[in-house]
Amino acid sequence: MLYLMAEWMHFPGIANLIRYQSFRAGATLMTALIIGMIIGPRFISMLRVRQGKGQPIRDDGPQSHLAKRGTPTMGGLMILIALVLSMLLWMDLRNPFVWACLAVTVGFGAIGFMDDFDKVTKYSHKGVPGRVRLMMEFVVAGIAAWIIVSQISTNLYIPFLSGRYIPLGPLYYVFAAVVIVGAGNAVNLTDGLDGLAIMPVIIAAGTFAIIAYLAGRIDYAHYLGIPYVPRAGELAILCAGIMGAGLAFLWFNAPPAAVFMGDTGSLALGGALGAIAVAAHHEIVLAIVGGLFVMEAVSVIIQVFVYKRTGKRVFLMAPIHHHFEKLGWAESTVVIRFWIVSIILAMIGLSTLKLR
Repeated sequence: MLYLMAEWMHFPGIANLIRYQSFRAGATLMTALIIGMIIGPRFISMLRVRQGKGQPIRDDGPQSHLAKRGTPTMGGLMILIALVLSMLLWMDLRNPFVWACLAVTVGFGAIGFMDDFDKVTKYSHKGVPGRVRLMMEFVVAGIAAWIIVSQISTNLYIPFLSGRYIPLGPLYYVFAAVVIVGAGNAVNLTDGLDGLAIMPVIIAAGTFAIIAYLAGRIDYAHYLGIPYVPRAGELAILCAGIMGAGLAFLWFNAPPAAVFMGDTGSLALGGALGAIAVAAHHEIVLAIVGGLFVMEAVSVIIQVFVYKRTGKRVFLMAPIHHHFEKLGWAESTVVIRFWIVSIILAMIGLSTLKLR
């Protein structure tokens, strides 16, 4: 909104700063952070009053989690409000990537909200049936994929190999939707400990802020040997908004958490990262940078697959962060060590930018 207003006035005086994506990225981060910090306390109080018992806690989980009973969920609404308002304020709203990512963020957030609401009102872990939720996610992701792919090629670029790609043609639409849905659910599965999911999301968003900015610059893209995606630089501003809103939420989600983000936040943030990766043509790099999320999702898939066929468990409990808790690791130990893993993976992901 501010960008369009400043452009209409031909960027007069100090408003000329709005012309630069780097300035708007910083402004978006700070705006989302401030909004989140302001609305946080009252929002949490409102959730606590309305939800009563808070998010259901599994009886078969680590015993330390039983102390979290009564902690409100749906804190992802705080993230969405801060993120969406800052996006609308600072981003170039004529950019189709903005609307595609906004559709995923809000759409997945709405699906997660329905799931959280069902769990809280019925005080059950079941929520919306899995097949129904997946169907809704693919509808939203399909719309976003259609918008994004209309602006980019249908090639799957291979990291570490400059200029190498696999032409997927029409299959790329399906692939893009799978990436978005997969990212949303992988982050959702990671959200099980105080601060565990939000910090890796912030790290991944920071990494993709750099990638999106470079991919949107033809000079940098050609020098680094990565696909050039016109107008992708605007996604760096969205990534900055995720970082700001995420930091504000982490303030209240730090152990002991005053609020959980719930599916409302985890689905929205994961889906947003997936959409950004598709738009920037760095889908495989997302699997590297978000390797922690991949590990969590794969642990669940392995556990379910093996248990259904043999009746035995590969892990003491899935997702894998619970396995380490069952082994005796303190919750804070699991969280901090997983953060370290995320930082290392982000560095590996960035290393793909200059290997020619």
